[in-house]
Amino acid sequence: MNIHHSKEEPQNHMMRRTSSFWHHRRLILWVLDVILFMAAYLFNAILHSFATQSNMEYWLGRWPNILFLIGFIMLGRVVTRVYRNVWRYPNVRAYITMVVSDMSSGGLAYLLTYALSHIWNIDCVYINFWHTFCVLALFDLGTLVMRFAYQLFHQYRNKIEHRRGMGKHLNRINIAIVGAGQIGCHLAEELQNNPAAHYRPVCFIDCNEAKIGLRVADLRVYPEDESALDALMTLAVQEVFIAISDISAEETQRLIKFYGDAGYKVKIYDLNARDATGTEKGAPPRPLVRDFRVEDLLGRESLENKMNFEEMKRYYEDRVILVTGGGGSIGSELCRQIAKCHPKKLVILDIYENNAYAIQQELIRQHGESLDLEVEIASVRDTVRLEAVFKHYRPQIVFHAAAHKHVPLMEHSACEAIKNNVMGTYNTANMAEKYHAERFVLISTDKAVNPTNVMGASKRMCEMVVLCRHDSKTEFTAVRFGNVLGSNGSVIPLFQSQIERGGPVTITDKRIIRYFMTIPEASRLVMMAGSMAKDGELFVLDMGKQMHIIDLAENMIRMMGYVPYKDIDIVEIGLRPGEKLYEELLIDREHLTKTSNSLIYIENDTPPTRAEVEDKLRILRDAVKAAESELTSPCIKEAMKRVVPTFRDPEEVNCKAAETREMKEANDSVTLAEESVAVS
Repeated sequence: MNIHHSKEEPQNHMMRRTSSFWHHRRLILWVLDVILFMAAYLFNAILHSFATQSNMEYWLGRWPNILFLIGFIMLGRVVTRVYRNVWRYPNVRAYITMVVSDMSSGGLAYLLTYALSHIWNIDCVYINFWHTFCVLALFDLGTLVMRFAYQLFHQYRNKIEHRRGMGKHLNRINIAIVGAGQIGCHLAEELQNNPAAHYRPVCFIDCNEAKIGLRVADLRVYPEDESALDALMTLAVQEVFIAISDISAEETQRLIKFYGDAGYKVKIYDLNARDATGTEKGAPPRPLVRDFRVEDLLGRESLENKMNFEEMKRYYEDRVILVTGGGGSIGSELCRQIAKCHPKKLVILDIYENNAYAIQQELIRQHGESLDLEVEIASVRDTVRLEAVFKHYRPQIVFHAAAHKHVPLMEHSACEAIKNNVMGTYNTANMAEKYHAERFVLISTDKAVNPTNVMGASKRMCEMVVLCRHDSKTEFTAVRFGNVLGSNGSVIPLFQSQIERGGPVTITDKRIIRYFMTIPEASRLVMMAGSMAKDGELFVLDMGKQMHIIDLAENMIRMMGYVPYKDIDIVEIGLRPGEKLYEELLIDREHLTKTSNSLIYIENDTPPTRAEVEDKLRILRDAVKAAESELTSPCIKEAMKRVVPTFRDPEEVNCKAAETREMKEANDSVTLAEESVAVS
């Protein structure tokens, strides 16, 4: 027996039943409309007979007129797909389409019968203009009334079902909707008319004085001030939904802070994300009411909208591309973006097979056989294995994302930072050069700028390993950016797990500021920079302003429905080894060169020579060899300070942090934001 077939047979049977139901319902609606048209024609004939004292038999005898006109009307509705709409849902566009279709069809029928009667003298089907107009007006009025009545009946039936207690949906959550405009009204009606909805809208909140105190969608509109919070408490509101079109990230943050501090969980009615699940055939997909996303924490607009993906796609299309560390946070997102560019072949290289397998299966599900995908388990420290990969695939473009990145762990295991980050980059760059790759792109970090830890210093050394090769036939470049929200080991997963456990949320120091961007933003900017790279260039990504880690923690607590310091506490645990309070400005436009993309700049530092880099690498190799029998060794850090002159102790930097331009700008931006909230 074919088990697979037997499992699908009930589903196919259900689909046939659904299709049959829709076919019969459309047929019934079509018949009702025909009957309604006949009634409109008869009613108009009776009125006209009384008004003109004419004989009713004259009107009843002109049945060819009726058939001709109704044929045009119904044909017009079929062409404009009027009967494909689900009429139980309010749909202004469907109503307008129906009326315009009827009037257009009626006008066309009139013109055609006029031509037949006046040119070819065929008078049996001639339609009087005013009679036609009156019949269509009555017909459309009756059609609209019938469909409105159907909607009201459907809504009434839903309310009756809900009152009888529809299982788990009986106890719904009271919500307030911020925004009494078209979007908010649509959301309110959607929830009011859906008996299975988990939420019950009880009021609107809006800043428009013309709406305050009135009712929209049968809900009262309250002003956005302290009195609104009193009303929310009286109405037993538990959550607040933001339903405002084209709302800025800054305004979203302000609303989240305002309502979050009052103890309400805030959700966003997202018009861009559509949910087609659970909708009837013919009904439009519903926008999603969603919880917070990582992007919402940035308090700024997404950078992805400022990037020309099609231009970038043309560069990577039909090329063999290798991504080292392809299973990591940045590497895996790079693979997702590259897969959209239709490469000739995508090769993922990673030492951790679980991550590599996960991204492999994801890409296979999304792209199937249209993507030529290969996965190789290998370490960039293993030159023999690495050479085998390059020799076999001959990649044209290499993205080098493989690296150890955790600051405290690399402080403790400094040898591994040198072996994996520095020597791994050296090995991969050598193979790219040997096998004539066209371009090599190193993923670097803002921690490489005046580093205070081994990880940052190792990445600065990686930059030197790459940028010294400006005489190579392979174009080597490096891209430097800050912290990536949501990446493995970042603060977002940590904060989220701490909040879910009931707190406290731990931060190392309340003064800490960092640059942040999302994983998709970072990956696309890396690819954009890679597509425009030339020999020996160090690209710097504009990540906007730095933000305080404590603001990030407070916003996460609010977005998850808690009040900072009341429901969830935030505690300091002290700076970690090698950690500094701030990162130097990535974008100092006075010392950087602009590119064609407003988010990407070029660092103007003079790169070292190959000989200088080889001398530095010899110092690091000697230090690693001297410390290979020890878990930790001070000689590693001393060697790093010799090869990276800007490497300083974190205490030396942190003691002067308050005087720096970066800290002052971050504090000024916080003050301005607080003043803006107070004024609002």
